Amino acid sequence: MAGVLALAGCAKDSGNGGNNNNAGAAGSCVTSTAPPVGAFGPSTSATGEKPDASAMRIGLSYDIGGRGDASFNDAAAAGVDKAKTDFGVKDVNESTAGPSEDEAAKEQRLTQQATNGYNPVIAVGFAYADAVKAVAAKFPNTKFAIVDDDSITLPNVTSLVFSEEQGSFLVGVAAAYKSKNCHVGFVGGVNTPLIQKFQAGFDQGAKAASNKIVIEDEYLTPAGDFSGFQDPAKGNVVANGEISKGADVIYHAAGASGKGVFEAAKSGNALAIGVDSDQYNQQTVAASKDVIITSMLKRVDVAVYDYIMALATNTLDSLPKRFDLKVDGVGFATSGGKIDDIKPVLEGYQQEIIDGKITVATTPTAK
Repeated sequence: MAGVLALAGCAKDSGNGGNNNNAGAAGSCVTSTAPPVGAFGPSTSATGEKPDASAMRIGLSYDIGGRGDASFNDAAAAGVDKAKTDFGVKDVNESTAGPSEDEAAKEQRLTQQATNGYNPVIAVGFAYADAVKAVAAKFPNTKFAIVDDDSITLPNVTSLVFSEEQGSFLVGVAAAYKSKNCHVGFVGGVNTPLIQKFQAGFDQGAKAASNKIVIEDEYLTPAGDFSGFQDPAKGNVVANGEISKGADVIYHAAGASGKGVFEAAKSGNALAIGVDSDQYNQQTVAASKDVIITSMLKRVDVAVYDYIMALATNTLDSLPKRFDLKVDGVGFATSGGKIDDIKPVLEGYQQEIIDGKITVATTPTAK
């Protein structure tokens, strides 16, 4: 199993030791005592000799936004790019979904890659679920992987899914610690069960740190309208609305629409939390990096890289069923140093989740 890649390498340091319950600069909003910090580390470990996958031809089908979205499409791309460097992969075919395309278009994209001999074919995003199910059944000798969906039971399909709620809990704690108004906000791209996991974890984490916290939760589009992942203008409007209500830390799970959320935070003298990739280091949102205090890392890059390695070494059964905190599949970024003071606090909560002392909800609590 691969270790943490460079893209996500600034999440957390293991073995930080100590039992300082008062670590971090708790503001007036924080009402809870942080759990103690314990030594810990992810259960994944670096492998030895890297396999030769120079003959592997990879089909990579992005969700809307594609390479350059500064979010989970870019993370998938980083995993493949790393496989090129480490395993000698030479032939990668990339294709991107349109905002309003139908199922037939998705099936055609996957079919074309499989027909042209790409194996594996990796579909980035739950929107591909029906298409993968249909196409994989027609190409039983082709390996498929899908990110963010575990509903397909075909033997040639591998699901790469995550515990988004766990990482979101940690950045929810960070939001409460960094909020001056004790008022934070969440902006989701599309109101689906997957994105609700981000909201559920964020809300629970913020409330775990403070019983005074006020939370704004909004979505850009309803289920079925995937334009919410590629509409920075709408992200800006919704985030500005939350800021006008008093929220001073905004967390987004909105794909490329997050650029608009960051711009709203910067113009509104608020702080922001990124998602999926370490967005502080993403060039496409560099103009707003000074307001990005952390990002919830969803290590799609690691999952894709590990999938390619497992396929090259015929060890697919070794992949985790879900990439969670225990296997370093989710986490938080520290780039920019803006949460260095509360890093021990977040690690304390992280260990409580790993140990099962805190169970993070996957669905939001009704208000």
